[in-house]
Amino acid sequence: MTMDTVDRRTLLCATGLVAGGLLLDAGVAHGLTPSTAPASSPPTPSEAWAKLREGNRRWASGTSIRPHQDLARRAGTAQKQEPYGVVVSCIDSRVPPEIVFDTGIGDLLSVRSAAQTIDPLVSGAIEYGPAELDTPLIVVLGHQRCGAVAAAAHALHEGTRLPGDLHHIVEALRPAYRRASGNVDKMIRINTADVVAKLKADKLFVPRIARKQLKIVGGYYSLDTGEVTRVV
Repeated sequence: MTMDTVDRRTLLCATGLVAGGLLLDAGVAHGLTPSTAPASSPPTPSEAWAKLREGNRRWASGTSIRPHQDLARRAGTAQKQEPYGVVVSCIDSRVPPEIVFDTGIGDLLSVRSAAQTIDPLVSGAIEYGPAELDTPLIVVLGHQRCGAVAAAAHALHEGTRLPGDLHHIVEALRPAYRRASGNVDKMIRINTADVVAKLKADKLFVPRIARKQLKIVGGYYSLDTGEVTRVV
């Protein structure tokens, strides 16, 4: 072996080490961490609810940290997800669950419909989290000044029919309208509690609730303050 051969091997080895170091540094700079990092244990239903409340407090106070929104989280959840909450909320553009609760990629399953009303298809989407992924928490989230509820209340008061399939939303909200005597804000809260009650009676959820593996709560989001308060 000649000296030139040794020098070339030394140079190639050194170059490889430098390149590897650069790649590692780049990964760290983008928030990437080794895949051998220990995974945290799944939260209990109460712990999951506490995490969401903590995140909402940050959002409401203007101190959001936007967790789990980097390249490392994207890479870590690419093959598997372990969300700790299902949020059933309205389609309103001012109530995005991931922002309201200051969460990120892989934290929540978001199921959204007008006035968080449910039908068999929506119920099936909600069931997916607890039944398939062991998600320990479901939050039904109503919100202040819900346009869908206001429109339904107006249609019911005037005896008119909304166009297209919108009348299905009206019918879903009719029981809440009657009990709220037409008061929109009261309708929102009653409807939220009704959806929670329906989900608690779901045949897939009843045994999980009994074993304390699942909690279902109802919340009310204030557009004015950003705060979520417990309804039921």
